[in-house]
Amino acid sequence: MTNIQARPTIQHDNERTRVTLWEFAPGAATGWHRHEMDYVIIPLTTGKLTLIEDGGAENTAELTAGVSYFREVGVEHDVINANDFDFAFLEVEFK
Repeated sequence: MTNIQARPTIQHDNERTRVTLWEFAPGAATGWHRHEMDYVIIPLTTGKLTLIEDGGAENTAELTAGVSYFREVGVEHDVINANDFDFAFLEVEFK
Protein backbone atom coordinates (compact mmCIF):
# COMPACT_ATOMS: atom_id res chain seq x y z
CA MET A 1 0.00 0.00 0.00
CA THR A 2 1.24 3.44 -0.86
CA ASN A 3 1.15 6.46 1.40
CA ILE A 4 1.68 9.02 -1.38
CA GLN A 5 -1.57 10.87 -2.10
CA ALA A 6 -2.73 11.79 -5.58
CA ARG A 7 -3.58 15.48 -5.89
CA PRO A 8 -7.17 16.42 -6.87
CA THR A 9 -7.90 19.93 -8.14
CA ILE A 10 -11.55 20.83 -8.77
CA GLN A 11 -11.64 22.84 -11.98
CA HIS A 12 -15.39 23.26 -12.33
CA ASP A 13 -18.34 22.54 -10.05
CA ASN A 14 -21.98 23.49 -10.62
CA GLU A 15 -25.43 21.97 -10.12
CA ARG A 16 -24.94 19.49 -13.01
CA THR A 17 -21.25 18.54 -13.22
CA ARG A 18 -17.95 18.50 -11.36
CA VAL A 19 -14.62 18.38 -13.20
CA THR A 20 -11.56 17.31 -11.20
CA LEU A 21 -7.96 17.15 -12.40
CA TRP A 22 -6.21 14.20 -10.73
CA GLU A 23 -2.39 14.32 -10.69
CA PHE A 24 -0.33 11.34 -9.54
CA ALA A 25 3.38 11.13 -8.76
CA PRO A 26 4.80 7.63 -9.33
CA GLY A 27 3.16 5.32 -6.78
CA ALA A 28 0.61 7.93 -5.65
CA ALA A 29 -2.94 6.77 -4.84
CA THR A 30 -6.41 8.28 -4.57
CA GLY A 31 -7.19 6.30 -1.43
CA TRP A 32 -10.18 3.99 -1.10
CA HIS A 33 -13.38 5.67 -2.29
CA ARG A 34 -16.88 5.06 -3.67
CA HIS A 35 -18.16 7.01 -6.64
CA GLU A 36 -21.44 8.69 -5.71
CA MET A 37 -22.15 9.81 -9.29
CA ASP A 38 -21.81 8.52 -12.86
CA TYR A 39 -18.51 9.74 -14.30
CA VAL A 40 -16.20 9.92 -17.31
CA ILE A 41 -12.41 9.67 -17.11
CA ILE A 42 -10.28 11.45 -19.72
CA PRO A 43 -6.61 10.40 -19.46
CA LEU A 44 -4.12 13.20 -20.08
CA THR A 45 -1.22 10.75 -20.02
CA THR A 46 -0.70 7.32 -21.57
CA GLY A 47 0.21 4.70 -18.99
CA LYS A 48 -0.97 2.15 -16.43
CA LEU A 49 -3.02 2.48 -13.28
CA THR A 50 -3.44 -0.22 -10.65
CA LEU A 51 -7.01 -0.58 -9.40
CA ILE A 52 -7.53 -2.19 -6.00
CA GLU A 53 -11.15 -3.29 -5.85
CA ASP A 54 -13.49 -4.54 -3.15
CA GLY A 55 -12.07 -7.68 -1.54
CA GLY A 56 -8.51 -6.73 -2.53
CA ALA A 57 -8.67 -7.80 -6.19
CA GLU A 58 -5.97 -5.97 -8.15
CA ASN A 59 -6.34 -5.06 -11.83
CA THR A 60 -4.23 -3.05 -14.24
CA ALA A 61 -5.88 -0.46 -16.47
CA GLU A 62 -3.94 0.64 -19.53
CA LEU A 63 -5.02 4.14 -20.47
CA THR A 64 -4.27 6.20 -23.58
CA ALA A 65 -4.14 9.98 -23.50
CA GLY A 66 -7.38 11.42 -24.88
CA VAL A 67 -9.30 8.11 -24.89
CA SER A 68 -12.13 8.50 -22.39
CA TYR A 69 -14.32 5.93 -20.65
CA PHE A 70 -17.58 5.99 -18.66
CA ARG A 71 -18.44 4.33 -15.33
CA GLU A 72 -21.71 4.23 -13.39
CA VAL A 73 -22.31 5.31 -9.81
CA GLY A 74 -21.21 2.85 -7.13
CA VAL A 75 -17.69 1.93 -8.27
CA GLU A 76 -15.44 1.35 -5.22
CA HIS A 77 -11.66 1.23 -5.51
CA ASP A 78 -8.25 2.72 -4.83
CA VAL A 79 -6.40 3.99 -7.91
CA ILE A 80 -2.57 3.92 -7.94
CA ASN A 81 -0.11 5.26 -10.51
CA ALA A 82 1.79 2.16 -11.64
CA ASN A 83 4.22 4.13 -13.83
CA ASP A 84 7.66 5.50 -13.06
CA PHE A 85 6.49 8.89 -14.32
CA ASP A 86 3.75 11.37 -13.38
CA PHE A 87 0.23 10.53 -14.54
CA ALA A 88 -2.90 12.69 -14.83
CA PHE A 89 -6.53 12.44 -15.83
CA LEU A 90 -9.69 14.52 -15.77
CA GLU A 91 -12.73 13.14 -13.98
CA VAL A 92 -16.11 14.51 -15.06
CA GLU A 93 -18.91 13.62 -12.63
CA PHE A 94 -22.61 13.97 -13.50
CA LYS A 95 -24.79 15.14 -10.61
